Amino acid sequence: MEKIKVGIIGPGNIGSDLMYKVMKSKRLQMHIMAGIVESEGIKRAAGLGFKTSIQGVDAVAAEPEVTFVFDATSAKAHLHNAPILRAAGKIAIDMTPAAVGPYVVPCVNLDKLTDEVDFNMVTCGGQATVPIAHAINRAADAEYVEIVSCISSKSAGPGTRANIDEFTETTAKALQVIGGADRSKAIIVLNPAEPPLMMTNTVYALVKNPGEKEIVESVQDIIREVQSYVPGYRLRVPPVIDGNKVTVIIEVEGAGDFLPSYSGNLDIINQAAVAVADKLAAKMLGEM
Repeated sequence: MEKIKVGIIGPGNIGSDLMYKVMKSKRLQMHIMAGIVESEGIKRAAGLGFKTSIQGVDAVAAEPEVTFVFDATSAKAHLHNAPILRAAGKIAIDMTPAAVGPYVVPCVNLDKLTDEVDFNMVTCGGQATVPIAHAINRAADAEYVEIVSCISSKSAGPGTRANIDEFTETTAKALQVIGGADRSKAIIVLNPAEPPLMMTNTVYALVKNPGEKEIVESVQDIIREVQSYVPGYRLRVPPVIDGNKVTVIIEVEGAGDFLPSYSGNLDIINQAAVAVADKLAAKMLGEM
């Protein structure tokens, strides 16, 4: 079966986990891993037989066979990388909060995005909570949505810690742009508990048209849609409706491809990114 070749920039935890997820895809083929130093991630990719480079974005941009590029660096780095990838004719899937291109949450708005060359994966918290905000909004018209993403401190690497401001700003904006809320707020909590806890996301909403049946059914439907590409995504607390207040708690267990299962925060954004590339690849291969 024909596959579409991809490259990854950033051989850290996210990039390495992405590599293993790409290897499982029926439509995507891992081609090159690039970084800026001879890191463990670079060695890992080389050990699996993939092309590697320490020339960063330039190396991937110079690969004519590569169609999709996952940028797993940082918000600041992607601002530099994006125009280089665009000039090289690559489709970028941005794992950072840089938001150069449109926000995308696969089950909510991917079908509405056409002819894009830079897809922003929002944040891990965005991938976990925007679907719920969207489900509540379409059923009850959300006036305000506030989310709290609690992740294990061990699953928050240097990139996550360096981008906390961008995380809160980007996630909050996505709750409005994609989720449909009139107003929004995002909070991230790094939990140092031992043993590490799985990612938990609490979504609070004030709605204009509270209807318990409609809200519950809408949330259950979106849960199934997310589970089609993130099997470890599940309700921890089903919708609790008190007047015009709605509370939903989501838990995310990682697939364990490279990262520990408690790293659901990293897993969900990677699963979502691969789902985006996979669907775009299906169109290129004439399957849709």
